[in-house]
Amino acid sequence: MDSVMPLRTTATATSAAATVRPRFSFQPKKSAFSLSVPTTIFTSYRARNLPQCSPLPAQEDGSAVVSESTIPEGDVLKIKEWEVERLREEIAATQGIKIRRRPTTGPPLHYVGPFEFRMQNEGNTPINILEEIVWNKDKEVTQMKEKKPLLLLKKLLSSAPPTRDFLGALKASYSRTGLPALIAEVKKASPSRGVLREDFNPVEIAKAYERGGAACLSVLTDQKYFQGSFENLEAIRNAGVECPLLCKEFVIEAWQLYYARVKGADAILLIAAVLPDLDIKYMIKICKLLGLTALVEVHDETEMDRVLGIDGVELIGINNRDLGTFKVDISNTKKLLEGERGERIRDKGIIVVGESALFTPADIAYVQEAGCKAVLVGESIVKKEDPTKGISELFGKDISR
Repeated sequence: MDSVMPLRTTATATSAAATVRPRFSFQPKKSAFSLSVPTTIFTSYRARNLPQCSPLPAQEDGSAVVSESTIPEGDVLKIKEWEVERLREEIAATQGIKIRRRPTTGPPLHYVGPFEFRMQNEGNTPINILEEIVWNKDKEVTQMKEKKPLLLLKKLLSSAPPTRDFLGALKASYSRTGLPALIAEVKKASPSRGVLREDFNPVEIAKAYERGGAACLSVLTDQKYFQGSFENLEAIRNAGVECPLLCKEFVIEAWQLYYARVKGADAILLIAAVLPDLDIKYMIKICKLLGLTALVEVHDETEMDRVLGIDGVELIGINNRDLGTFKVDISNTKKLLEGERGERIRDKGIIVVGESALFTPADIAYVQEAGCKAVLVGESIVKKEDPTKGISELFGKDISR
C-alpha cells in the first residue's frame, strides 16, 4: 500500500480561528503527502511542541505546506511508526482493551497530522500492574530480539524437542479421573503475594507435581515480577518430565512464540486483556504451525465474547483474578459460563480452564459444576512442603491413579 488514509484530522486554535479541514494530497509513486493548515494554527502548535522544526513556507492563502520531502528520512520513519501505534491503540480501545503496549508519547519531531494537533504526553504512568508488566515486557523483548533474531530462532526449531499434545493430556486426565485436569504451576513468586516458596527448585517441584497426578505443567517465565525464567522451562523439559509444558509468559509479539517453542514449550498463554483480536488470530495460526497449543485467557464478559468470535480457539482460561487490581472472585467462572456463552462453548467443543482462587476440594467442585474440565493452580500447592500431597489435599483424593 502506497499510502494510508488518516482516520480523522482536527485542529484547535486558541485564537478566533477554531476548527479547519486540512487539505490532503496523496502521491502514491513517491509515497509522499502534503498537508495544508492555517499558518497561525501550525505556528502556535509548533511554538509549543516542535521547537526544532524549520520554518514552513506560506502559500497565497496563508496556509503552510508540510511534505515528506522537507522532513529528514529518519524522522519520516519515526512519524509513520508513531502513527501506526496510535492507530493500533484506537483499534484496541474499540475492543475494550485498556492496557497500552508502551507509554504514551508525543509525536516525533516534525510531526503535523494526520491525527490531532496536540501532544499526547499524558499517561506515562501505568494504570495498573498488568500495564506495568507489559511495558517492561516490551523493553525486554526488544533486547532479546537483538540477541536472537527471528531468523536464528527458525533455524533453532529443527533441534527443539518435539511438541507434546497439551490438549490431549487434559482430555485424557478428565476422562480418567472424572475431575478437572490439573495444570500445576511452577511458580516462585507473584506481584500480589511476593515469594511463595523460598526453597524453590523448579525441576523437583515439577517432578512432585507429576507424581501427584498433574496432567500438564505451567512454568512462569517472567523474571522481574514472578522470578521465573526460560531457563526453568528448559531445565524441566530436559529433566525428563513427561507432562506437557505451558509457557506462562506475557506475550506481546509473535517472536515470543518461536522463542518459547525453542525452549521446549508445548503450549503458550495469550491474554485477551493485552492482545487485540487480530493479534490473537495471527498468533493462533503461528501456534498451529509450531505445534503449540494456545491457552487464551479472559477475565470478563467482553473478553469472553471477543474470544468466542475467533476461529481456532480450543482452550480458554477464565482467570478469577482481575489482572488490573489482582482481586479474586471465584464466582467469575460461573458468571462467564452461564447462558448463551456456555452453550456456544459446548457447541464449539472448547475446553475451559478455571484459574486462580482455587484452594479446596469445594473450589474445584464449584468450577467443575460451572463447566470447567481443567484447572490451573499454583499458589495453593507450590507453598506446600510436599507438593504431591498438596495436590491430593486440593482435590480431596489421590488423582495420580
